Amino acid sequence: MPGEEKPYRVYRGGRVKGKAPSTADRPARSSILSGAGGKGGDGKRSGTSSRADYRGPGGGGAKSKGRPRWGRRIGLGIVALIVLFVIWGVTSWLSFSGGVSDANKRLDPNAKLALTKQNGLLLSHSTTVLLLGTDNGEVGRADDRHSDSMMLMRTDPSHHRIYYLSIPRDIVVPIPGESTQKINAAMQLGGPALAIRTVHDFTGLPINHVVVVNFADFKDLINALGGITVDVPEKIQSNRFDCPYSTQARCDKWQGWRFAKGSQHMNGDRALIYSRIRENSLNPADNDISRGARQQAVMDATLAKLTSPGVLLSMPWDGGKIAKPLTTDMSASQLAEFGWVRFRASSGSSIHCRLGGDLGAGGTGQPSEDNPATLAMFLGKSAPQPPTDPFGPGCEVGHPLQ
Repeated sequence: MPGEEKPYRVYRGGRVKGKAPSTADRPARSSILSGAGGKGGDGKRSGTSSRADYRGPGGGGAKSKGRPRWGRRIGLGIVALIVLFVIWGVTSWLSFSGGVSDANKRLDPNAKLALTKQNGLLLSHSTTVLLLGTDNGEVGRADDRHSDSMMLMRTDPSHHRIYYLSIPRDIVVPIPGESTQKINAAMQLGGPALAIRTVHDFTGLPINHVVVVNFADFKDLINALGGITVDVPEKIQSNRFDCPYSTQARCDKWQGWRFAKGSQHMNGDRALIYSRIRENSLNPADNDISRGARQQAVMDATLAKLTSPGVLLSMPWDGGKIAKPLTTDMSASQLAEFGWVRFRASSGSSIHCRLGGDLGAGGTGQPSEDNPATLAMFLGKSAPQPPTDPFGPGCEVGHPLQ
């Protein structure tokens, strides 16, 4: 019946006959509550007159107060984290770059002239770094600048791999401008510049960067990192050096340094002792090449710790300490790139090589005829092959040569 009034009203309880009230006919809820005042007009419900008028669902009533605005809080939290991250990054970079700047100033300018220019970024291009380890912290060697260890590191970013090549310090080679003598004498005769030229002439490899590490200060770096973890391949009973006792009587009874077989945590002093061991009474075959392998293991463990997340978080406070034992031509950005390449490289796929020669008792120090084949392995041109004798050249995958 369009246009006609319905003969009933609809309530929740059912239909009731009569005209349906319009909105205008409905009394306000507040007037109803204030007029009746409850049963019998005793005023027991008069206090409800202060309540807001009911306007129905979505009627525009006042919003409830005190409700947490989670979206706004999350947004502010994200902004705060971004600000803290920026502050941490800037502080870390300033601390680290300041230490690297001092390391650059310590390098002889002639050493930079002896290097082969790096092509492209370290992140995407292979680079070869010469590591020279000096250890004038040993007793009686304060003025000795011979390189105790010589190692080449080659990065292969495309395959996420690092190559290591140890050069025995007693190999006899021609030193440019000098006579033919042990290769470690080049550092003493002409500093890093002459050492770079000597290694380049001996191996034929281009050397893009150089890092000189003072092992006496290296222990402070390891301590700043919270120590390193080194896998010791065999039990060691060393010769007696750097006695830890204060009296001669106790040192006379002391039998030397002991190292158990297996993975173990070392602080800076312990790692330095491990890298200095020349003799192992439990293995007569242990020699100076074995010492080079131990130094390689300490260096590799230190690089792994340097690129760990925990050390990166502490960079604002320890960034300057990292570069303290170093002398290098590499800039802060290049060292950061090198660290990233090392972080992405798998330790299990790293290639550890060494050159060989006539280095046994009474040996002449002449380089091995098989060294060129090992250099090809180091360059990734042939598959790694292990050494065939204690002083021979060769390569192993995943762990330093012993």
